[in-house]
Amino acid sequence: MVQWTGIRRTLFAAGIAALVLMATAQLTVQAGDDLPIPVRAIMDAHKIADDSVSVWVEARDEPTPRLAFNANAPRNPASVMKLFTTYAALRELGPAFTWTSRIYAGGPVRDGVLEGDLWIRGAGDPYLLAQDVWKLVGEIRGRGIRRITGDLVLDVSAFPPAAADPGTFDGRPFRAYNQQPHPLLVNFNVLNFDLAPAPDGRSVRVRTYPPMMGLPVESRLSIAPGACGGYQRGVTYHVASGDAGNAVILEGRYPAGCGRYRMTRAALSPEQYVHGLFGALWQQWGGEFDGDWRIAQWYAPHADPLTIHESRPLAEVVRLVNKYSNNVMAQHLALTLDAERQASPAARENRPPALMESLARSGVDPQGMIIDNAAGLSRHNRVTARQVAELLSTARHSLVMPEFAASLAIAGVDGTVRDRFRGTPLAGRMRLKTGRLDHVSSVAGYVRSARGEELLVVVLINAEDAHRGPGIELQDAILRWAYQS
Repeated sequence: MVQWTGIRRTLFAAGIAALVLMATAQLTVQAGDDLPIPVRAIMDAHKIADDSVSVWVEARDEPTPRLAFNANAPRNPASVMKLFTTYAALRELGPAFTWTSRIYAGGPVRDGVLEGDLWIRGAGDPYLLAQDVWKLVGEIRGRGIRRITGDLVLDVSAFPPAAADPGTFDGRPFRAYNQQPHPLLVNFNVLNFDLAPAPDGRSVRVRTYPPMMGLPVESRLSIAPGACGGYQRGVTYHVASGDAGNAVILEGRYPAGCGRYRMTRAALSPEQYVHGLFGALWQQWGGEFDGDWRIAQWYAPHADPLTIHESRPLAEVVRLVNKYSNNVMAQHLALTLDAERQASPAARENRPPALMESLARSGVDPQGMIIDNAAGLSRHNRVTARQVAELLSTARHSLVMPEFAASLAIAGVDGTVRDRFRGTPLAGRMRLKTGRLDHVSSVAGYVRSARGEELLVVVLINAEDAHRGPGIELQDAILRWAYQS
């Protein structure tokens, strides 16, 4: 790739801006061309080929789209795929749907001692947090249980835990976005490591949240003079596995100018995470427990639980999925759809049955659609701009439209587009879902035009370096054109 000097890069950017400004006044599609002039200017400037881009712009109640470009070409939508998953979940499960996690005593309780195992039956709650577990542990202690003689037994039969290695997608198994769905997923299976220079000026203080029994964290970090910068602030993250379990090792030279820095990473399997978190919190509540963990299916489904946890309602979960593009939560929705439908897990490859059936029933043609990953974290997913537009149109006329629209990020306000169009007349007038993978850039959603019209817009770009600046520039040019059209 050509490396531009600062001066040449500035001149290049100024040239593109001039082209766009000259073209903005001409808002209609140029005669003999199939794209608006501002859009064509961006594509030509960045050498983005026509066959790499699909666009759909449609006004409500108009019989034909205002702009349809390569609308039937299958493309990787990245996280725009979450629109299909979240809409199907709202439609099939309802906005008030919840997941219920249950805790059972596997033996009698005598004089504050549970003589047996403690069972946790997961339900696939996508948003079960450490503070929720803290409350559950407190409620168990409130039942008079002080000591547990057995193990922690995890019932993960709500749906099959993912068999995929978290590092399969890009070789980064400890990144938060790569964590896999699990019926007892807590805190997205990640830990926060808060780093800051220690008072002695030579070492780095490390604090970990949530607390974790049996996970040593060793800091080999030292302070380096200078301004804040560098990949991960110069911190190298390792997870060492041994007979005694896992350990986290932090190495490197931390710039003195960085102050506080938070690193979010995984270190344990979901089962190890639940066991470690429970043990640490149980001790905080004054309880005694030194048991191990194992997986089994609860044998008395009609027994009264010691305590339960009711999840946030689906409408709130969907809002988190779309506004902040949470991958593992989106996958939980697809798995929950299958579990509620009692679909065979073996039938899920490339076409999750409940999701596909819901889309077909709602009027979205799934022909040719490939859904390898319901969150969009896949190199193999394929949809067309027309299919995304069908989904947006169907949702717009559905009973769950208020919850669906409220889940989308608002341009210039929040979510993944909080910095887009901020301080311009376009801010607050677009509800969007973005998508980004290497060489993939996408956006789709609803736009309120300058004339007050309701538009739906879809942009799918699969091109070299589309995930960098050129993809965003092209998206913004189309969104701006739609707003002014």
